Amino acid sequence: MSLTGQNLIAGQYRAGSGGTYHATNPATGEQLDPPFGTASADDVDAACEAAWAAFEATMNQPAETRALFLEAIADELLAIKEDLVPRVIQESALPQGRVEGELGRTTGQLRLFAAEVRAGHWRGLRIDPALPERQPLPRPDLRLRRIPIGPVAVFGASNFPLAFSVAGGDTASAIAAGCPVVAKAHPAHPGTSELVGAAITRAAARTGLPGGVFSLLHGGPDLGGQIVRHPRIKAVGFTGSRQAGMSIFAMAAARPEPIPVVAEMSSINPVILFPGALEARGKAIAEGLAGSIALGAGQFCTNPGLVFAIAPPAETLAGFRQALAEAITATAPQAMLTEGIANAYASGLDTYGATGGVTALAKGGAAERRAPACVFETDARTFLSNPSLQAENFGASSILITCASAEEAIAALKAMEGQLTATLQMEDCDTALASDFVPVLERMAGRILVNGFPTGVEVSHAMVHGGPFPATSDSRTTSVGTLAIDRFLRPVCYQNFPPGLLPDELADANPTGARRRIDGAY
Repeated sequence: MSLTGQNLIAGQYRAGSGGTYHATNPATGEQLDPPFGTASADDVDAACEAAWAAFEATMNQPAETRALFLEAIADELLAIKEDLVPRVIQESALPQGRVEGELGRTTGQLRLFAAEVRAGHWRGLRIDPALPERQPLPRPDLRLRRIPIGPVAVFGASNFPLAFSVAGGDTASAIAAGCPVVAKAHPAHPGTSELVGAAITRAAARTGLPGGVFSLLHGGPDLGGQIVRHPRIKAVGFTGSRQAGMSIFAMAAARPEPIPVVAEMSSINPVILFPGALEARGKAIAEGLAGSIALGAGQFCTNPGLVFAIAPPAETLAGFRQALAEAITATAPQAMLTEGIANAYASGLDTYGATGGVTALAKGGAAERRAPACVFETDARTFLSNPSLQAENFGASSILITCASAEEAIAALKAMEGQLTATLQMEDCDTALASDFVPVLERMAGRILVNGFPTGVEVSHAMVHGGPFPATSDSRTTSVGTLAIDRFLRPVCYQNFPPGLLPDELADANPTGARRRIDGAY
């Protein structure tokens, strides 16, 4: 399947007129063809206007149509697997197994959202029947449903070229909600983005939807700003750096009509090692932790960037330290997604190494164009006195922090910003001590794990991949799991509507069979 290097606007290819750029193979430095044309202001306007027209035409379409669209996207992606997987590998340097697994996750979450659309829980239907005899004032008839918010701008993420990109969770949840998508391809993988965008376009045509339900635009930060500021865009989905996320957030807030930005940005995901766990299985924890740190060159938003050891006996700590150092030293270096990410990671390692009271515990193998895994060590006092140690270093690094007491560990955790995850490594004998940590972690993180590692996010109904700022721009949301659909819906109340005007799901006869809450009861 050949690539055109063009933008996809409402089902049509359109050459960009704002200059061109190439993707680069991060493992070799090789420039990849074809050149991709940057979208112009006219292209942005055409995509956004087409999205609005599609929104007006499809806002009240049957939920089944959305479900079929999502399933068709999954089918189309699997149909191009033989072309798609090699291009992802070229543009990301990710191994084939990882890419194929990510494709499975991407198609799986599309199908999960299709099932969620059919289940209908997202509608949030409520009916408060009229109480004409109520004193001192009668109550009107009130009926509520949630409707799509409008066209959504989706920014492709660098670290998940499929699952968090053009057809990733933001796009899937927006489509599930009934919102057209204007996607901005990540400059690191434009070929992957075009292949996926074309698959979505074919799926829309298969299910009889207007072309404006999806558009794909190529370009850099300036293009992103144009999309965010366009008056037809009503929400933004973003996964990436804190700096970029906050820039988008500021642009959206400064619009004449401010719009919500659901941005997943920055997290260092503390792991707390309780005394019983260290004593019982310190070596196994160290090996598992090293694997989690080095997984995918550490390019996961759930990478365990901090490890707190609570008052360990000297001999126990020494054994854990040695096991962790040996496991990290044995790791092979890995290519990072882009040169910019690799340079930022190296700069972060330099910052750690230059901080007084921080020592290098272990460093993995090194090679040209490949980054090593690294672990540093310090104590809680040094951590608390150096805010730079709380900044995310996106890559395969972590800091072991020794704490003289549980109180010292809790103080350090309370000083931290919001996180996506927090992990407890514990045994039954640690339960009483761990109970003091749980309320702190509930206030800090969106997901709390016991005896696992934070890398690896299940796509399911109960998953939360979000958390207090700066983990996300809105701590009430998740970007993974079916609850993500809520981000792109808004409630509408229908007061004293005649039966002929009511949506079917709010009618007394309930011809759709939807689950509803009537006078507060299901």
